Amino acid sequence: ALGLFTGIGLSEAKARETLRNGALSALLRRAVLQAQSTLGPALDKATGTLLYNAAARLRDPKHLGFLVGYIARREILTDLQLSAALEYVRHHPLEPLDAADFEQACGVGVCISPEQIEEAVEAVISEHRAELLAERYHFNMGLLMGEARSRLRWADGKTIKNEVDLQVLHLLGPKTEADLEKKPKAAKARPVPVEKQKVAVVENSEVGTETRSLLEQLRGEALKFHKPGENYKTEGYVVTPNTMALLKQHLAITGGQVRTRFPPEPNGILHIGHAKAINFNFGYAKANGGVCFLRYDDTNPEKEEEKYFTAIRDMVEWLGYQPYAVTHASDYFDQLYTWALELIRRGQAYVCHQKVEEIKGHNPPPSPWRDRPVEESLLLFEDMRKGKFGEGEATLRMKLVMEDGKMDPVAYRVKFTPHHRTGDKWCIYPTYDYTHCLCDSIEHITHSLCTKEFQARRSSYFWLCNALDVYCPVQWEYGRLNLLYTVVSKRKIIRLVETGAVRDWDDPRLFTLTALRRRGFPPEAINNFCARVGVTVAQATMEPHLLEACAREVLNEQAPRAMAILEPLKVTITNFPAPKALEVLVPNFPADESRGFHKVPFQPTVYIEETDFREEMDKGYKRLAPGQPVGLRHAGYVIAVQSVIKDASGRVIELEVTCTKSDMAEKPKAFIHWVSEPLTCEVRLYERLFLHKNPEDPSEVPGGFLSDLNPDSLRVVPNALVDSSVLSARPFDKFQFERLGYFSVDPDSKEGKMVFNRTVTLKEDPGKA
Repeated sequence: ALGLFTGIGLSEAKARETLRNGALSALLRRAVLQAQSTLGPALDKATGTLLYNAAARLRDPKHLGFLVGYIARREILTDLQLSAALEYVRHHPLEPLDAADFEQACGVGVCISPEQIEEAVEAVISEHRAELLAERYHFNMGLLMGEARSRLRWADGKTIKNEVDLQVLHLLGPKTEADLEKKPKAAKARPVPVEKQKVAVVENSEVGTETRSLLEQLRGEALKFHKPGENYKTEGYVVTPNTMALLKQHLAITGGQVRTRFPPEPNGILHIGHAKAINFNFGYAKANGGVCFLRYDDTNPEKEEEKYFTAIRDMVEWLGYQPYAVTHASDYFDQLYTWALELIRRGQAYVCHQKVEEIKGHNPPPSPWRDRPVEESLLLFEDMRKGKFGEGEATLRMKLVMEDGKMDPVAYRVKFTPHHRTGDKWCIYPTYDYTHCLCDSIEHITHSLCTKEFQARRSSYFWLCNALDVYCPVQWEYGRLNLLYTVVSKRKIIRLVETGAVRDWDDPRLFTLTALRRRGFPPEAINNFCARVGVTVAQATMEPHLLEACAREVLNEQAPRAMAILEPLKVTITNFPAPKALEVLVPNFPADESRGFHKVPFQPTVYIEETDFREEMDKGYKRLAPGQPVGLRHAGYVIAVQSVIKDASGRVIELEVTCTKSDMAEKPKAFIHWVSEPLTCEVRLYERLFLHKNPEDPSEVPGGFLSDLNPDSLRVVPNALVDSSVLSARPFDKFQFERLGYFSVDPDSKEGKMVFNRTVTLKEDPGKA
């Protein structure tokens, strides 16, 4: 199998990684053998790449043979066609497929002639002729490309670009000095600080002006929230004879202030879904001049660790929010216990001996101890507290039927595990159903915001506060935020760590907040992403590229530019114009030179990307080649190849070139980045951790999420070259490496060897599914 896979162009390392994924390797083997039966044993790399992508990206394996047939018959030739084919079969699950409809959707048999491309480009340029003549080379040529491609979907993009360049040159002639000047950028209006923005908001039919934060993103029900103290106006709220008196006391304590809370369990690291909860809870309070508590739900000591407490607070503050107070459910254990005794006395709770397995699910048998005398339950609950029952031998249950039909949720259970804050004081611990609403009541929370899966707990929330005659906040549920191509379950992330698929919770391929920070995502980008998703009742499942787009927007403004080379090719300038190294001034932000410059050494030996040189030019190739000079970005020089030096195997290892000042040379077709006297650094390039959109979905990934790991999710470049301007950078500092993407300094960096993580590429990769 290894030979079979390397025979289609996979590297040996990638072939071995593919073999470790049983499901993928089985599909790929089928695909290769089928293609060989048509094309013979020798398959070219382009065909091999298509076969690999088909096997890796296909959701339903029953269509594999159908797709491979088209690849083997050379009817699907490009990744663009394959993507269209995969999309088609995904939306047409029934067999047999309509071959004619499929072929039309995938461009099978479509041949775009040079004349068609010429005519399409000519038509587009004709439509924009007036603007082109007015703006000349400052016109957005990408617009022409985009419109031409939309007319000829299956045409080769490079060929279209060459035709656009040719026809624009014919229309406008060579560039003049005025064309070479940078187009002055219109000054961007600086956004008004979030705290100072105002927006009219309708609440309870009254218009009020509130400070705007994420409030403008709240839609639908969120704008109908009750005002503090007007809880009784909420649909479904339980009003008792004491409700109004309790609300009056509540208002006297809070002064009518909005109070929210973010209540994470300290048993794992926060993920992207928690970012939405943080933004909503802290953002809603801030938008209304209120406060938000950070309250740790530390009622399960078996799974809690100090590192999680620290990491949770770090992430909240990293996202830009400062808790009004940091509290713990354990702060209230004494009060919660006292209330549990009161609940028993009121005949609303009882000690039960049914096993955990018996009361699981939505239709457990009724407890035979439901009607035991109050005095007996009080004595048995005291025995639970004293440790006279083993774990699972007794629980305290509340007497109610929840919204989803589940009967008598557990309030307390026995756990002989010391607590990180209370030590051995307790061997009984309250559950979420019992603790959460009562902690909200103690802290006088006005709006208890939680995700949709807690809707079934709303009935117990209202019931318990009223059963004890204490202030009752209002619970409101919103949809979770999920991302495709990832898992966020703590249990599954632990499995990924244990199996070595990722290094730890902060591995940059994950979507925990610590991982996103390590990869280089700015907190502003995460907050902007949450704002765009909005707070709606429906669950939102988003594509990762939407988060990446938010990161690009922020990093474009924040990340200073530098030059880096991932695959170095040595270039010696034989007529270097000075006896010693020169210094080149490079703008930190080329679009705004007022933000400063950094110096880069320029000497006779420089390094360029291997891919920026070819011995033989293809049509449309614009970078360095014999007979085709290129400019060196920012240096003010154009280089031309004089000789190509190769090693014994024929690989190019060095170029000897001559240089000419830019103003003395004909304008080159391209400018490339370069480094001189660089730092040797490690660069880590990341792709999606999983091959399928829903790695936890058995219909999409029958072998389970661990079988869906992308073998190319991490590529390490151990000896990349980066210009020396980054030398003083510290962990989490961010840069744009020109033409390569946005990068962040990894905490693994040490003196003499910096490590960079690529956060995102400069543009979204259109080849991604």
